[in-house]
Amino acid sequence: MKVLSIVGNRPQFIKAAPTSVALRERGIEEVVVHTGQHYDRELSQVFFEELGLEEPKHRLDLRTADADVMRPAIVERLRSEQPDWVLVYGDTNSTLAGALAAEELSLSLAHVEAGLRSGDLAMPEERNRIETDKRAQLLFCPDERSRDMLAGEGVPGRVEVVGDVMADATRIFEPIARKHAGATRTKPYAVLTIHREANTVPERLRSLLDALGESGWTLVFPVHPRTRKVIDDHGLELAPNIEPIEPVGYLEMLALVAASERVVTDSGGLQKEAYWLRIPCVTLRPSTEWIDTVLAGANTLAEPEDVKAALENAAFPEDAPSLYGDGHAARKIAEALYTLPPA
Repeated sequence: MKVLSIVGNRPQFIKAAPTSVALRERGIEEVVVHTGQHYDRELSQVFFEELGLEEPKHRLDLRTADADVMRPAIVERLRSEQPDWVLVYGDTNSTLAGALAAEELSLSLAHVEAGLRSGDLAMPEERNRIETDKRAQLLFCPDERSRDMLAGEGVPGRVEVVGDVMADATRIFEPIARKHAGATRTKPYAVLTIHREANTVPERLRSLLDALGESGWTLVFPVHPRTRKVIDDHGLELAPNIEPIEPVGYLEMLALVAASERVVTDSGGLQKEAYWLRIPCVTLRPSTEWIDTVLAGANTLAEPEDVKAALENAAFPEDAPSLYGDGHAARKIAEALYTLPPA
């Protein structure tokens, strides 16, 4: 059996690590296509080095987030490889391009992180999730809420609740990250990340940075290339309490988060990692697809005017429930791909 996995950005490299191991252990041949959606070294190549992943067989090096540009190049690789399953992750444009390419060639599509919804159709990621789920023959959900969402939408594919492969990655790599962490910071700090399209509109980004500057918190800020460009192009200033650093590798980021007092982010992945590491999270968005972290009281949605209070009041509840599986989702995904016949 052959599975062709499509990856293109930071969270997908993380998810691919335990999944690739599980596929190999189940005797499944995996071919990896890297679209090049993220082309900054610290957001792509470093993952293959740090996580011990085999090099992708196909590096498209497209350096674009345009799904219409990615799709024909993916179609070409799919046509040559003829996999039993096309495996896509999450909600990026690489995910959508892979789904469209699989559909064009009538190949069976499996979607990891199916059924997630924030309810905000203004987000490209939300539209990507919906369009990918419509096309998938096999949908891997992180929880029952996601399964119920798909049932309500009437998607035609088979749904399997497996948990979240990022929980696998956090379980596996947290002790390694702590062991190999660099010099520890002596003062309490929060980790800050901002990268989503809606938050990098110049005026929106200015409002967020101003609010964070007034918060009084020390904020360690690995700056995403997209965000860096907007800051530089529009002359946005960072307050002294915001410490910009270059993008860091996954293990270094995991160690940085694990030692922090707060996480402030618009990343879906970091919301979950903060939860599994029991770090209070402030999410710089009006909605989230990971709503159970909010319902548990561990994550707070914040607009610019809410940021200071959200940081002050954030806490991780002692009775927070376990969320998104048992940390063995990848094994369940591999088993399903091996045993369920392609459509």
